[in-house]
Amino acid sequence: MPSISLAAARVNANMTQEEVARALNVSKNTIINWEKGRISPKYSQMVELCKLYQMPMDYIFLPDTLPKVEIGRASCRE
Repeated sequence: MPSISLAAARVNANMTQEEVARALNVSKNTIINWEKGRISPKYSQMVELCKLYQMPMDYIFLPDTLPKVEIGRASCRE
């Protein structure tokens, strides 16, 4: 699955930086910095962004260059 930039995801959701900032209770400058890669959102903010943009987290936050790893269920019993 290809990745998409935060800015592209926002535009695809027909939202402005101001609207996203209000929805997440952060400043517009924070959104700008996230989109430019200067800082990263906290995990809880990533979850909210994915809800706003209606996209899965790995589609936005995991680049194509990272290998996808299947994680099986491990038993905690000895």
